Amino acid sequence: MRRSSLYFALLATTLLAGCKAGPNYNRPVVNTPASYRGMLAPEIAPASSAAPLGAENWKAVFTDPVLQGLIDEALKNNYDVKIAADRVLEEQADVGVTKAGQLPTVSLGGSYDAVTLPGGLLNNNSSNSNSSSNNQAHTNIYSGGFSASVAWNLDFWGYYRRQTEAARAELRATQWAQQTTYSTLVENVATSYYQLRTLDAELAITQQTLDARKQSLDLTRNLEQGGSVSMVDVRQAEQLYYTAQAQIPDLQRQIEQQENSLSLLLGRSPGTIARGDDIANAPHPVDVPVGLPSDLLERRPDVRRAEELLVQANANIGVARAAFFPQLSLSDTVGVSSSQLKGLVESKNLYSYAIGTATQDIFEGGKLTSNLHLAKATHQELLDTYQQTIAGALRDVSNALVAYSRTREDREQQEKLVVSATDAVRLSRLRYNAGSVSYLEVLTNDANLYSAQLTLETSRQQEALSLVQLYNALGGGW
Repeated sequence: MRRSSLYFALLATTLLAGCKAGPNYNRPVVNTPASYRGMLAPEIAPASSAAPLGAENWKAVFTDPVLQGLIDEALKNNYDVKIAADRVLEEQADVGVTKAGQLPTVSLGGSYDAVTLPGGLLNNNSSNSNSSSNNQAHTNIYSGGFSASVAWNLDFWGYYRRQTEAARAELRATQWAQQTTYSTLVENVATSYYQLRTLDAELAITQQTLDARKQSLDLTRNLEQGGSVSMVDVRQAEQLYYTAQAQIPDLQRQIEQQENSLSLLLGRSPGTIARGDDIANAPHPVDVPVGLPSDLLERRPDVRRAEELLVQANANIGVARAAFFPQLSLSDTVGVSSSQLKGLVESKNLYSYAIGTATQDIFEGGKLTSNLHLAKATHQELLDTYQQTIAGALRDVSNALVAYSRTREDREQQEKLVVSATDAVRLSRLRYNAGSVSYLEVLTNDANLYSAQLTLETSRQQEALSLVQLYNALGGGW
């Protein structure tokens, strides 16, 4: 037993001194630009001392209390979030299963045998049997023992350690995918909410327009009855009125469907959604600090996930290389066996033996070589994917910066257009009531105002959504 223990200790020391086949991971060199495209717009010049937008908590970006409550609810109840959490638990368990291959297996066992033999059988086989034993009809033989064994696949070449390294990288990739789910969910809830508030604003504008056109229609009918205007003016006034009236059911349909979509994000059954600030009050800060492009390598969860998948592929190259070397294993068994109960505690009945093996495939039809080529090709693919993900992240930020700047300009111009169109309607109605112009001028200006008001709400929505997209592109929300 002493020799067996020494043998085990010697091989364990050899194992600890063993190497790991395959390359160790080093982050690829990525050339990121010094600044984002779109940073030249004066409206979004960043404050040098401010924290980047992507580093802010989403509650600091989306200040509407109702929207904050909806995002909180979604993060707790959304099905995608729950599925992402389940996947993390799966990968954690898989790491435990893979890591177990590095450790020895210990087994305990015991045995007890009871055999009854005819006495004559023993008499025929024993020349020293006495007369008393000849008279016995049967003979009972008892034996028992205990044993303990250890089996260990020695990881001298790092085969199992590289497998564990790959499994841990996959776990981290799954965790970053979970963070991506959080970030995407925050973006989707905010986007859906702002779209809902835009539809609410469009419905309110349509109802106000309908009321104004109803008054104008009533006035025109009275004038026609008095002979001041023709029936053509009445029909034109009716066109305006019915056009606005026809918009209301469609807007109500869109609102209910948007509420259903938002309910799904919240993990609810379809139903009504609470309202908070108007879309006109959505945050649109002038100064938006964005930080450095190199920050995306650490902040964007999709970039981090792509890198962890690259780490996993790098470790799998080590697994494939280690398969070329002999597989070493060691087993050791110690135990005690005796036909008498008291013999189980006597040292003379102890036994021990150890076995060491080394196996190496001689011919495997090129399987190991092909597996190594596969691992290298997969690594190259994931390296390209990692670089592509970084390029896509830079594109997302630049697009969002441009969108945020241009939608602000568009919204400001639309506000001026609405002011002008509103005054044009006021003046045309005064001129019409005075008999200076036909109702066609009122019709044209009224239609222009209604269109301008709806376009303004769309511009406000686009400005709000561009800030949401910029926040997500910078890696915020998780």
